Amino acid sequence: MAKTLSIKAPYPPGDFAIWIIVYVELVTFGLLFVGYAYSRRANLHLFNDSQLLLNQTTGFINTLLLITSSFFIVKAVEKIKSMTHDTRYKSNIAASHWLLSAIVLGSFFLVLKLTEFSHIFGQGITLSTNTFFMFYLLLTMFHFMHVSLGVIILVNLYRKTKSQGYTSEDCRGLESGALYWHLVDLLWIVLFPLVYIIR
Repeated sequence: MAKTLSIKAPYPPGDFAIWIIVYVELVTFGLLFVGYAYSRRANLHLFNDSQLLLNQTTGFINTLLLITSSFFIVKAVEKIKSMTHDTRYKSNIAASHWLLSAIVLGSFFLVLKLTEFSHIFGQGITLSTNTFFMFYLLLTMFHFMHVSLGVIILVNLYRKTKSQGYTSEDCRGLESGALYWHLVDLLWIVLFPLVYIIR
């Protein structure tokens, strides 16, 4: 009996370039997190007192938004990866719905962060206020830019699924975009407790 050869998808998923970006971003944020932790240890009371001015509820809501949006991205990729020739149209449309949901949640995250920044700046707080707020603004604004780019990427992925541009064999662009969004989510999962909760 002849054996059927199965062609496995390249691993890891996505383009090689996106993995380089992921590693660079993890190292960059990792250094900032280490710098934050070291400075906090040297100025514990200052960091704890300043932390009280942050809105933990908003931070928690934003955490839920990003985690949920990452789940939606996973569902979108699953729809494309499991498609057959006969279900290409339906799979792309279903994936576009999941992507649109993720875009909406990512946009809500940005709106809430802008509201939070407005409140912080409205109190006269800037990068030079103290060490805590220097790190807080650097970390959260840097992350904000990543989320903004992520939403733009998701919009482009959404447009391609709407035009039935992906197949189960040709979806590396979708996987790369999904990987970037998961990176954004992971960074926030570390950033939120580090800056908003840990005392």
